[in-house]
Amino acid sequence: MDGVTGGTAFALIGVLLGTLGALVGQHLATRVEVQRDRQQRTDGVRAERKEAILGFLAAAQRVELILDRRELGLSAPEDPQDEKLHDLWLAKKAVELACTHDTGQAAHDYTKALHAHMRNTVAPELAPTKRDSRYAFMEAARDALESGRPRIQR
Repeated sequence: MDGVTGGTAFALIGVLLGTLGALVGQHLATRVEVQRDRQQRTDGVRAERKEAILGFLAAAQRVELILDRRELGLSAPEDPQDEKLHDLWLAKKAVELACTHDTGQAAHDYTKALHAHMRNTVAPELAPTKRDSRYAFMEAARDALESGRPRIQR
């Protein structure tokens, strides 16, 4: 092999190695970007679910306050009860839209239990308990937010 042929071969090998290096680098950069995009979408979904769950819990807590005050024989707060029930049903719908089926069903069951207690539409012994419904919702919400934590002991 003469000097020109050897130089040409080394130049071609250099170009080949450079191209390979660029392709591998671009592949790795693309893979990192895809992972970052996937994580951002997952974080966005989780934030949307968390917002819906917290809104529902705030509405449920307002209804529970009315029920607790009624149970203790205290006067009702200034806010109309119908408005609180309306807010609760609306917040439940946000959970159904943003969260998993199990979380939406648990929110629905909890809302029905609170509604039954608020309206006194069912005999107390037949009405679903607030506590059990709340517990089921909280566990479903924790699963929806993928907390990875063990269940809360009651």
